[in-house]
Amino acid sequence: QLQLVESGGGLVQPGGSLRLSCAASGFTLDYYAIGWFRQAPGKEREGVSCINSHSDTTEYADSVKGRFTISRDNAKNTVYLQMNSLKPEDAAVYYCAARSSSRCLLYGMDYWGKGTLVNVSS
Repeated sequence: QLQLVESGGGLVQPGGSLRLSCAASGFTLDYYAIGWFRQAPGKEREGVSCINSHSDTTEYADSVKGRFTISRDNAKNTVYLQMNSLKPEDAAVYYCAARSSSRCLLYGMDYWGKGTLVNVSS
């Protein structure tokens, strides 16, 4: 069964950090671009970051630039999203998704995880 499983969400105070993981099973991520998305209550889903299959291209939404870092470990079949200096507006369900492409893309994803919840509150 092909699936992506996110983990690492939780409750953190403003200014804190979390590292999200996206683990693939049933397929290898080597040839997939990976994107992280988030959806807050009452808001549309938005693309947060992506990384291409070669790990030499990354992109970030303006709202998270300088605070979030995406990376991948193909040996572990896992992609990470390091989130620092978290703000209350970062609170959302975070999803990872994969697309069979060498390019960094945030649309037309082939596989989606079920999400992990991030709460940022004091």
